Amino acid sequence: MGKMTVCGAGFMGSGIAQVCANAGYAVSLWDLTDELAEKGKANIAAGLERQVERGKLTTQQKDELLSRLIPCSDLSCVEEARFVLEAVLENPGVKQDLFKKIEARCRPDTLLGTNTSYIPISSLAKVLDHPERFLGLHFFAPVYAMKLVEVIRGDRTSEETVQRGLAFVKSIGKESVQVNKDEPGFIVNRLNKALQVEAFRLMHEGIASVEDIDKAAKLGLNHPMGPFELNDMGGLDVTYACLNLLRELTGDDRFTPIPELEAHVKAGEYGRKTGKGWYDYQKQK
Repeated sequence: MGKMTVCGAGFMGSGIAQVCANAGYAVSLWDLTDELAEKGKANIAAGLERQVERGKLTTQQKDELLSRLIPCSDLSCVEEARFVLEAVLENPGVKQDLFKKIEARCRPDTLLGTNTSYIPISSLAKVLDHPERFLGLHFFAPVYAMKLVEVIRGDRTSEETVQRGLAFVKSIGKESVQVNKDEPGFIVNRLNKALQVEAFRLMHEGIASVEDIDKAAKLGLNHPMGPFELNDMGGLDVTYACLNLLRELTGDDRFTPIPELEAHVKAGEYGRKTGKGWYDYQKQK
C-alpha cells in the first residue's frame, strides 16, 4: 500500500494512524518527542488488545497491524512518504510551521493533508511553495468507528490532488464527502456547532437542564448521544477553542462561548479525559 506519515500522536492522530495501518499502509507516527510518539502507539495497542479480548480481532491481526506502525520524532520520516497527514494542535501557526518543515523534506509528488476541523485550507496553504498538492482530510472521532472523511479543496488545490485524496479515503475503508467551498467548519462541524450552540443557550437561559437536553436529543431526534454527552467525549477545551476560532473566522457572535463552558475549561474540567465536564464521571464510577 505504500509508506505514509501521520504527524501528531494524540487522540486523532493515533486513530488515523491505526485505520491506515489496518488498511495495509506502513505508517510513521510522528510527534515532537519519542515519548509522545511511543505513547500514541501504546494507546493504539491497548485499544486493539480490548478488541482481542472481545473476540473482534485475533492476536495475529493485532500484531500485524502494530508491526506497520513506527513511532518517530525525526521528520526524516516524511522523505519517502506517499502521504503526509497532519493532526496536531488546532492552531494555524503551529500547523503552518510544521507544513513548511514537511514540504522542505518530502518528495515533490507527496500528498499533504490536514485534519483541521475548522481552519480554511487556503489560509494554511499560504506558507507552501506548492499549495496545489495540499488539501483537507477531516476525520471524525473515534476514527476507527466513524466512517466519514470530509475532503476539502483549497483555493489552489489541484483536481489531481482532490482525486488522490478521494482514492486514499476509499483505500482505508472510509466514505467521503467533498467540500468545494473553503469555509470555516466545512459541513459537519457547521451543522454540529449550530446544534451545540443552541443546546448551550437552552441550558444557559434556564430553559432545560443538561440532562433533559441530552435526553430530548436522544429520544426526540434519535441522536445516539446528547450534545453535552458528545461534548464531554470530544473535550470541552477543544469546543471552547473551536468556538472562539469560528467566531474569529466568521465574525459571527453566535459562536461566543457561554460563561458556563468557559468556567469548566478554566477549572480544567474538559470532560471524560479529565473525569469531569458537563457530567461528573468520577461520581458515576
